[in-house]
Amino acid sequence: MADDHDTIYRDFGEAVNMAPAELERWLKTDESRQAGTGVGHDSGEKIVAIKRKKKAELTDADYAHMQKVVGYVHRHLAQGGPAKGKDDSTWRHSLMNWGHDPEK
Repeated sequence: MADDHDTIYRDFGEAVNMAPAELERWLKTDESRQAGTGVGHDSGEKIVAIKRKKKAELTDADYAHMQKVVGYVHRHLAQGGPAKGKDDSTWRHSLMNWGHDPEK
């Protein structure tokens, strides 16, 4: 199980490229709320809490959510979006609700 947790932790760190404070600010914007369902917004709040924990404090539920985040980000990125540097789309905003800014 530790190996699985290490893999999930690493993959989550690669998928989530927004800092907790940055994600928290984003989640307060109208654009964030308009980017789709409340699922992404709720996920963003969980991501902030997870990123503020030490690795030793993470629970199995945290790892399950981290794995869900990695899957969502990878699937959403595979769909593609507007050209980098020109993206103010719902596609980008939805990814940002899940902690990933494709503009970075």
